[in-house]
Amino acid sequence: MTGQYYPTVLGRVLRAMLWLLSLAVLFFLVSPLLAIIPLSLTSSSFLQYPIPSYSFRWYEDFLFNPEWTLAFRNTFIVGTSTAVLATTLGTLAALGLSRDGFPFKRLVTSFFILPIVMPTIVLAVATYFAFAPIGLTNSLVGIILAHTTLAVPFVVVTVGATLSGFDQNLVRAATSLGATPIRAFFKVTLPLVFPGVVSGAVIAFATSLDEVVMILFLAGPDQNTVPRQMFNGIKYFLSPTITAVATTLIVLSVLLLAAVGALRARVSRHYATVGESS
Repeated sequence: MTGQYYPTVLGRVLRAMLWLLSLAVLFFLVSPLLAIIPLSLTSSSFLQYPIPSYSFRWYEDFLFNPEWTLAFRNTFIVGTSTAVLATTLGTLAALGLSRDGFPFKRLVTSFFILPIVMPTIVLAVATYFAFAPIGLTNSLVGIILAHTTLAVPFVVVTVGATLSGFDQNLVRAATSLGATPIRAFFKVTLPLVFPGVVSGAVIAFATSLDEVVMILFLAGPDQNTVPRQMFNGIKYFLSPTITAVATTLIVLSVLLLAAVGALRARVSRHYATVGESS
């Protein structure tokens, strides 16, 4: 048939080799995570293979240990607050940068991206000296603001990539029909870029969840988070509880990515259906 492509034998071999190489690289990256999960179920007090027997004792220690409970509570508060603030600020910044004729666009974009390229230790030291005089150290508010600074660039990049294919004529059409700018944003812009906004929120939450350097500089004993608790556990006593926590975080990350993927697919199907009906 015209237009149908029949690959040669060499093409099939190269394609199979590419798939095998991709799977090998993926396995190399994922294998350390797969090694942690069985260790979280060990009954031994030491991290060892082969596993003598299986038990949920380390998950119980994670759930009922006051130190881990406090760390998990602080992590949830900081992560969700960071995601909300970073998503709001990053989305507004991306909307502004996406407008035609924005003055000094490259300079402002570089300013927003700066926390990504700047070493975290430098940002942590600078943040400590900036927050210490105004009493924001040893507080969850200071940690949330510091994590928001680190997370906003990822939201700007994610939402900005979504807005790159956005047709501004849709907003102009809405305003010409009497919609205010705020109503046009919530009724036209936000539904179309919503997958990018959600992806940015997830990345912002993950950025806060992974951050430990800022915590070491800004947090006190009452602001301990899961990454810092894991860091302290590795530094002083390597308990299998850390593997249970790591497994929980892996499952949480997979669920978040699956939710974002499902949301993107649902939005794509919805607008494809709307396009066909119109």
